[in-house]
Amino acid sequence: MRVAVVAPSCPLKPDAAERVHAIAEQRGDCELVIHPQCFLTYGHFAGPDEARLSALREVMADPSTDAIWFARGGYGSNRIAEAAVADLPEAARGKTYMGYSDAGFLLAAFYDAGLEVAWGPMPQDAVRGGGEAAVNRALDWLVRRDPAALEPALEPPAMAFNLTVLSSLLGTSLEPDFSGVDLLIEEVSEQLYRIDRTMFHVTASANVRRAARIRLGRVSDILANDPEFGRDEAAVVEEWCLRSGIPFGGLADIGHDAGNRVVPFGAQFR
Repeated sequence: MRVAVVAPSCPLKPDAAERVHAIAEQRGDCELVIHPQCFLTYGHFAGPDEARLSALREVMADPSTDAIWFARGGYGSNRIAEAAVADLPEAARGKTYMGYSDAGFLLAAFYDAGLEVAWGPMPQDAVRGGGEAAVNRALDWLVRRDPAALEPALEPPAMAFNLTVLSSLLGTSLEPDFSGVDLLIEEVSEQLYRIDRTMFHVTASANVRRAARIRLGRVSDILANDPEFGRDEAAVVEEWCLRSGIPFGGLADIGHDAGNRVVPFGAQFR
């Protein structure tokens, strides 16, 4: 199986590239091809928008590529997502697309265009503590559809998003239909008042209110609140679910960490 790595947001660090390559070679069940664009730098981004879009469209159109793995999060995929799904090449269908965090913009757009997408660990996670397990978990799903890689309590159809990304795509051309969806959210490096404010916006959406339930993944690296907010993240999310009439489904095993599990979008966990 041939897995292509592209960076629609920020550059892939060379040490992460080396580690993920070594893991893939040790597995022996896939060919990992890291596109040179992953190492471009253009301010914050892995190359200008045109270069990131071109690399993505190149591997989407390549019939020898079976899966496309987004290198890392950060910020930037929203800038190219609408163009990425315009006039899709036939070869783009039949591939699996995986990432999380900022890649949620692409996951939403691609899923809405009928492509097969999954939330899951990315190559940059190779340099986290426990990164080898995260990389193997992603490849277990991409290559073998191993159910052990999945978030254990999924009720399909499912979707997963970083909370800030989810809030940002609402009302845009990238917004998917959340009707009946098991919607998993997570967050990183935000203050609790910001999480509260974002949940107000997300749960006010008529589309989100059609979800079957909302489940909360890990909220990590919470920034200090002055004064103290007075409630934790679970209480915040549960309250906004109650206010908006969306069932709160409890906790989920996803997050910005090496324990992040795979969430295939849609009804079929193939």
